[in-house]
Amino acid sequence: MSVNPEDPSRVLILPDATAVSLRVAEIVNSAATTAISEKGEFNLAIPGGSILNMLGSIDNPEWASKTNLAYVNHKCVDNNDINLSTHAKATEKFLNSWEGSNVLTLSGNSDSGFESERYSTLLKDLPQLNNLPVFDLCLIGVGDDGHIGSLYPGRTEILEENESVLPVNMKKPGSITLTLPTILNSKRIVIAACGVSEKYPKGKSEGMKRGIQGEETVESFPAVGLRGKGEWIIDEAAGGKLVGY
Repeated sequence: MSVNPEDPSRVLILPDATAVSLRVAEIVNSAATTAISEKGEFNLAIPGGSILNMLGSIDNPEWASKTNLAYVNHKCVDNNDINLSTHAKATEKFLNSWEGSNVLTLSGNSDSGFESERYSTLLKDLPQLNNLPVFDLCLIGVGDDGHIGSLYPGRTEILEENESVLPVNMKKPGSITLTLPTILNSKRIVIAACGVSEKYPKGKSEGMKRGIQGEETVESFPAVGLRGKGEWIIDEAAGGKLVGY
């Protein structure tokens, strides 16, 4: 059964990639300040990809030492592998300046089953609701095929209802991913997409059309599982095929 189109009030279209990056950075800073003032810590989940570049503008934030940072998904590789490890890339782009932050990393084991169980245990130290971790903010990117984290279309992982983390062995190396219920358990979810890249030379307009208003199911295009809960922040290029937004 297809999911209803996203409410236009949840879609923000900005002029370009720079504007999207600035807005995402503003949201992170604001969410961190609010969370720390309310409960003394900030729990953040981030993906890899272009969102790492957006976070690069946040240099030496005051709130870093009170931040717990987790990965939405991560390949089961050595943490120092700059080509494959999201953690290595994040460290190079911004984490080196986030002094004192508590980063929940993988152990470097290639066994995705082992890593997913270990990561699930790490997440139990975060606040819990419905037996799942609660992030103050979860940032999400969307692939052209609709995948979010390592939740891909046509696979059983997107249908998981109970676990917080799953192993995914669709391709080598394997990876771990937060499940859809874990992502949806976040207090705030921001989906960001903009520009063109080597991976997406034609931009993300088709993916955003399918994700925001296409007649899709969670199984056919996992990103639609975020409709009604997430905020979509995209540039004009990514929003070019939307109608009525």
